[in-house]
Amino acid sequence: MKNTISCNRKAVFQFDKKLKQNKHHMEDFSTFYFSDNSSSKRLVYKKGSGPAVILMHELPGMIPECVDLARRLAENFTVYMPLLFGEPDKPLSALGMAKYTAQLCISKEFYCFAKNKSSPITDWLKALCRHGKQECGGQGVGVIGMCLTGGFALSLMADDSVIAPVASQPSLPFGITSTHKKALGISPDDLQNAKERANSGVPILALRFSEDSISPPEKFETLRQEFGKETDTIEDSAELCWKKGTVLETMVVNSKPNNPYSIPQDSHAVLTLGFSSNPEHPTNRVFKRVVEFLQEQFEK
Repeated sequence: MKNTISCNRKAVFQFDKKLKQNKHHMEDFSTFYFSDNSSSKRLVYKKGSGPAVILMHELPGMIPECVDLARRLAENFTVYMPLLFGEPDKPLSALGMAKYTAQLCISKEFYCFAKNKSSPITDWLKALCRHGKQECGGQGVGVIGMCLTGGFALSLMADDSVIAPVASQPSLPFGITSTHKKALGISPDDLQNAKERANSGVPILALRFSEDSISPPEKFETLRQEFGKETDTIEDSAELCWKKGTVLETMVVNSKPNNPYSIPQDSHAVLTLGFSSNPEHPTNRVFKRVVEFLQEQFEK
């Protein structure tokens, strides 16, 4: 009995210590609850100074790698990172991934399988973009969507407050059929508004790993059909295929077998789980381009 009590106390102590560590890890962020005058009210983490960038976390949730991305971005911008689901700063786990996937598939705010509808959560995110612009000033805000939220950058682009959209490994709708793989998960109205914004000078930066089946190449082909092809090749090497057009700019990191940096074929998250701090690594170079892209738009 004594040993059992001792083990239980030790487990509780370790759990409390872990909670304190997690809290400490994000103490450099301020927080506030944001509502768009509807019933939806969500916690937002904020850090940095300068122009506003809305960072939307991916399907694993607000994992530590996403928090680290926010910190890197906050060296140049004011980052707004809303908690869309899950717990903040919680490491990726298979159980958590399965849990969130199941919840999101039946969620009323996320349309995981709709080919031509914008997820309702994007209305709340548009309001947050307008809030960020109002707080930070300037011509508008940047947005970065990843995986589940990757295509949200296009829906948000339809709003006048957004001037620098980044779509990293856009995944919705999930590719259960060939038409789902091609679809962008955006409503016709939002798509039309996004194309009008593009015609007025708002570009798009899109990112993915070359062998990523969750964000299939068919989605990039649809982006080209809707926003025009990339006309200039900036780099086409064993590490990276980087092309740029009038509106669409794409960066595809090579994850084929025997690639120079031994990037796994199943790599998906370009800016978080797949990111390398090695300055020469292609994901690090992609991140630097994201920062440049945002700065270029803010300085226009």
